[in-house]
Amino acid sequence: MLRRGLLQHRLTRTTPVMTDEQLLKPSVTRVLQSEEAVYGLILVSGMIVVSGSATGSSINAFLTVVVTVIVFFLAHIFAGSLARLAATEGAAGFWPSVRASVRHSVGMLVATVPALVILLLGATKAVDDDTAIWTALIFDAVLLGLLGWFAVARWTTRVWPRFVSAIVTSAFGFILVALKAFIHH
Repeated sequence: MLRRGLLQHRLTRTTPVMTDEQLLKPSVTRVLQSEEAVYGLILVSGMIVVSGSATGSSINAFLTVVVTVIVFFLAHIFAGSLARLAATEGAAGFWPSVRASVRHSVGMLVATVPALVILLLGATKAVDDDTAIWTALIFDAVLLGLLGWFAVARWTTRVWPRFVSAIVTSAFGFILVALKAFIHH
């Protein structure tokens, strides 16, 4: 009994408790370290592989990624709203459920911006199409690794868990880079 009380005291002293306000108003850091951000980066990379391989133009990849991400984002909001309404038997209300789903899913949009900017550079011919497509893919894979590192850094100071997380999350992106290389050559 004494041991459980001591453990509970340690947990309450050292474990930060997030308020509803913090959960409902995510910071940029929290948005970028969300599963939606990781999912968004993987989605973008997959769409770049598929669309860039079909025509090889960065404008095609840009447009395909924009449309696909918007559709997935809206579907995510819709599904999240329905799930919230079902879980609360409608008590959460429709618009509050939609707002909560938007806040929860915004990482998917934010994470896609760097790749879209890179693809736009190719679409405007500021850089070569192939360079834009490959740079966007590799940048996404590196960004995935960084997100993995910093997400784990929020709950541990140990290097090994951070390293493993960075390797695993970046591997998702580099698998798509390898797929692009396989399809392209």
